[in-house]
Amino acid sequence: MEKFKQDVYTFFSYLMPKNILITDILEIILIAYFIYTIINWIKDTKAWSLFKGIVFLMAMWIIAELLNFNVILYIFVNAINVGIIALFIIFQPELRRALEQLGRKNISVFQFDFRNEKVRFSNNTVQEIVVACNHMSEKKTGALIVLENETSLGEYEMTGIELDSNISAALLINIFEHNTPLHDGAVIIKGDKIKAATCILPVSDNMSLSRDLGTRHRAGIGLSEVTDAFVIIVSEENGKISIAVNGQLIRNVDEMYLRSRLQKLQKINDVTETRKLTLHRKRKKNSREKKEI
Repeated sequence: MEKFKQDVYTFFSYLMPKNILITDILEIILIAYFIYTIINWIKDTKAWSLFKGIVFLMAMWIIAELLNFNVILYIFVNAINVGIIALFIIFQPELRRALEQLGRKNISVFQFDFRNEKVRFSNNTVQEIVVACNHMSEKKTGALIVLENETSLGEYEMTGIELDSNISAALLINIFEHNTPLHDGAVIIKGDKIKAATCILPVSDNMSLSRDLGTRHRAGIGLSEVTDAFVIIVSEENGKISIAVNGQLIRNVDEMYLRSRLQKLQKINDVTETRKLTLHRKRKKNSREKKEI
């Protein structure tokens, strides 16, 4: 027993350096944040159970090291190379999602806007979408409407039927009408155009989602997890309207809330355009003053 205690003390003494610098503390904080972020990424997926299994194996490895179980250590050492490759294969969907989320983060230092459009879509588009959603909500017509944000949805457009049509409430209502050729699947909107209908979206594998959510809601959440799209879902069972953004589902929204969220999404580029307009006016004013002088 004393030997075991001495081995434990030696093991942790080896892990803890005698002279800890500020850079060491910073490094520990960064590693802790990195581990915390990874756990948050996978805690609501199927990979969570696999992750707990890996933690259990790591604990077994430490115990084997302390107790000098040579055979078990030999198996661990020879299996680790294959295990690393297996981890990338097993966690491939989660790793891809994590990298996509990381790539969508805005870093202000490197953020430049080269777009010329004043707004993402017009006020008429907002009005037509709200009217269509309210009508389908009253009639309990199931609908799945996706509005493209910064991330391109081209790969999902290709799974449906290309339309490239102007947006109107009547067209959206007609698309999702029961027993029509285009009612099944999602509609993808880019700018003031309906780009495609009957599009297939990735279904979320989030284990914490409510069991009363159907495939339509899970597909909307799934797309919002892997892109920055704004997804509107109208329930066929109760007619209630929900919004999926950044992997989160906001349920039972009313007309006012839906309109405000659409207007917020619409005006993202207004800030950039306002700055351009202000700068243009200042330049014109300066040129006039120079001429007067």
